[in-house]
Amino acid sequence: MTRPVLLAAAVDHLAAARWRFASVDIDEDSDPPEPPIPVPRPGDEAAPDEPAKAPQAPSPNELARFFA
Repeated sequence: MTRPVLLAAAVDHLAAARWRFASVDIDEDSDPPEPPIPVPRPGDEAAPDEPAKAPQAPSPNELARFFA
């Protein structure tokens, strides 16, 4: 796993957290917010019609290298 993939995963997790917070913090009568669209991964050749797969969790070594 490379740094751009880890960065895309971090962005996806932040977007999901913001979406969850916005979903809880809205008026009961208003429409729910649209769920976030995952950031494309480098080298990901998935067709736009295919649903996005959940990214794999990085290993502890990959996280340590990323934040070093």
